Amino acid sequence: MAQQHSFPADLLESQVAWYITYGRLADSTVTGTGVAACRRRLLALSARIAAHPYWDTRAGTPAARVALKETARALVLAEAAG
Repeated sequence: MAQQHSFPADLLESQVAWYITYGRLADSTVTGTGVAACRRRLLALSARIAAHPYWDTRAGTPAARVALKETARALVLAEAAG
């Protein structure tokens, strides 16, 4: 039985922003200071996600971490599809 997760909006937004930033970094047209800015943003977002208080609750399980990533990735792909 799959468990439903209710993520705080700021946590989900940070994970979505992480995927968007990662996509920009992977874009071959981003060069120079754009690459450095993307890397700094990824580090900041990673720290924000990892240190979020949600992970200190009973709901903050390893399965929830995977579900957060899957949910955020689905949102990014849906937005890209139009």
